[in-house]
Amino acid sequence: MSASTRRREIFTRVLADGYVDAKTLSAALGVDSSTIRRDLDVLARDGKVERTHGGAKAIDGASFEVPYALKQDVRRAEKSAIASAAAAFVSDGDSVVLDSGSTTYEVAVALREKSSLTVLTNDLRIAKFVASFPDVRLLVTGGELLGSVYTLIGDHAVRFMSHYSADWAFLGADAIDPAAGITNNNTLEVPIKRALIAAAAHTVVVADHAKFGHRALAKVAALDEVSTIVTDSGLGDDQRDLYGDTLAIAETPTAS
Repeated sequence: MSASTRRREIFTRVLADGYVDAKTLSAALGVDSSTIRRDLDVLARDGKVERTHGGAKAIDGASFEVPYALKQDVRRAEKSAIASAAAAFVSDGDSVVLDSGSTTYEVAVALREKSSLTVLTNDLRIAKFVASFPDVRLLVTGGELLGSVYTLIGDHAVRFMSHYSADWAFLGADAIDPAAGITNNNTLEVPIKRALIAAAAHTVVVADHAKFGHRALAKVAALDEVSTIVTDSGLGDDQRDLYGDTLAIAETPTAS
């Protein structure tokens, strides 16, 4: 892999995750850590990332939101495994709240085999997909569209959710940390995420392993405010121990 190709890959990962770790990049891209550090320094000089201790993060801070087109194919196998494990919590006839995001979209895909569901969402892509279910009651929050991520936000969306009580909420996350809890890159989404949590008897966070051990700008919820966190088997044992019984691991199929 050439240096320019490697740096494009690193930048794509920053856009998708909001943060990259140099050690993880070194293992994933098959180069030593000094090479990764040089790549990150070049990207920082070009104004594409902000260097941090041990890695780099996206530059735009509170206004940063990753376009869905960049998220959807990142760690697709892991997201599918997470979604299947998460959907297993749901029984036919349940009411389900789906947060906006690429992993929660995969949860929607996994729920297609359930019957007589009521689904509430603030994600236009999820709403369009769920509308194709043969036996479903679909409610969409309304509100203001948040650009390229197909998310509906704002006071109207929050008020809409306050009128409902659901069995399950499936929530995405930009970062998860034992102390900081569930955090998000974009402050604009926090009120609707809080409303989704409040509307459900049980909240399940769905996030791939790369989201763990990091903090994003805006706090969404403490760990004790959610019932379960479902992630993939790529999460290291040292990280798993920090989350105790809250954590559920979905085994990611290995390529044959």
